[in-house]
Amino acid sequence: MFIATLIAAELAAGDVSAAADRLDMVGCHVEGWSWIDEGRAADIRFASEVAAARPALEGVFNRTDVAVQAAANREKSLLVADMDSTIITVECIDELADYAGIKAEIAEVTERAMRGELDFASALDARVALLEGLEEAAIQRCLDERVKLMPGARTLIQTMRARGATTILVSGGFTRFAEPVGTELGFHRMIANRLLIEDGKLTGKVRKPIVDATTKEVTLLAAIDELGIDPAATLAVGDGANDLPMIRRAGLGVAYHAKPIVAAEAGVRIDHNDLTALLYIQGIAPADWAAG
Repeated sequence: MFIATLIAAELAAGDVSAAADRLDMVGCHVEGWSWIDEGRAADIRFASEVAAARPALEGVFNRTDVAVQAAANREKSLLVADMDSTIITVECIDELADYAGIKAEIAEVTERAMRGELDFASALDARVALLEGLEEAAIQRCLDERVKLMPGARTLIQTMRARGATTILVSGGFTRFAEPVGTELGFHRMIANRLLIEDGKLTGKVRKPIVDATTKEVTLLAAIDELGIDPAATLAVGDGANDLPMIRRAGLGVAYHAKPIVAAEAGVRIDHNDLTALLYIQGIAPADWAAG
């Protein structure tokens, strides 16, 4: 059995019925549909030809995200999430650079790295080098003034945790942001790069080894082994090229408002909705969400 989930700010019953018809036309053998959240999210159950389902639905209905997956292991036991532009709304290094007056210069490199055009570790070293001499106090100012949670982040993490899932935040950004963000949201574990500081100023270096795409993949696989869970019961979410290895290896890999290279490869892409979409994808209705 397979499930196609449609999620939108306004989802009409007629759209869900039309989606079911499209699945039937490509040989999916629809068995019925039901609301997860009336007017917001719905499941369509079907029996076969899962490969044809996603192309039949994606981009057809206005501002609607689509997830197609097997019904088994739908609710996940492990979430591994990127931080910048996924769990929070900004890229911390870009915002920190603004306090040094070089945001535009660094943001361009960040964008290219997230698109997969540059080696992540080299690009991080180059950007951090430009921050040499910045007062350490700018980090806390940036955290207080610029770092905002992504809509739905708190509800996602607290709901999954309340239902027994393990949640890990793994970021190519910095511990000085990941640790407070992760603690506030209730992540079980936070992994990120550590900025080196001397005499109250950034040295322009990070502690090695750098947390990169390989770290994210290894973190996911190690957690699967540690927890003794089926890899199919895992969810990874991110937006940039350095998230791709963990997204590929997860039972369900989600590209969240992602760069094209990530959106093209992920099993699910969320382009229109907030992070509560990841709860709908797992079949968890709002009545069962933790207070966000």
